[in-house]
Amino acid sequence: MRPIATTRAATGIATGKLAVWWVLASEVVIFGGLLASYVMFRLGHPEWADAAAVTNMKIGAFNTFVLLTSSLTAVLAHQAAERGDGKTAAKFLYMTILGAATFIGVKTYEWWYEISHGYTITSNTFWAFYYSAAGLHAFHVIAGAVIMAFVARDAKRGVELHRVELIGIYWHFVDIVWIFLFPLLYIAK
Repeated sequence: MRPIATTRAATGIATGKLAVWWVLASEVVIFGGLLASYVMFRLGHPEWADAAAVTNMKIGAFNTFVLLTSSLTAVLAHQAAERGDGKTAAKFLYMTILGAATFIGVKTYEWWYEISHGYTITSNTFWAFYYSAAGLHAFHVIAGAVIMAFVARDAKRGVELHRVELIGIYWHFVDIVWIFLFPLLYIAK
């Protein structure tokens, strides 16, 4: 028997899904404010182009590929859950978690390289924004992967399959944020 909170829908939207959208609305405010501030500062500081030129576009592009691929596996997990195939949904969620781990591993190497070459959060305002925005995003990747592990565990047992869609919605948000961060931090020199 599912808890009433997952079945009640006064708005016509399941409570769990509505909760995820509310969380994402607050996340849009956070990331939107951070990115808008970054753009405004960037427009007023052409010297940031020199600092931005240090970021490794190939690494950023690879991580973009990793996140977009992990979004595909999240979609495939949702499709499997919709069919009632929890084991396949779990398999795809574990693949998505592998994508998250790859992203964090690459980001860790990237930051180690940059910091070891003297580009730290205190180097200048560009690097402060860079580490703040990318770090906040990385935190969301880690949080999503942890939550996804619990959802995958339940999905593998064939229970709470509706949660596969909920974590998928969150994961697509994480990807969309990166789609904004990648050009701002890596491409716009």
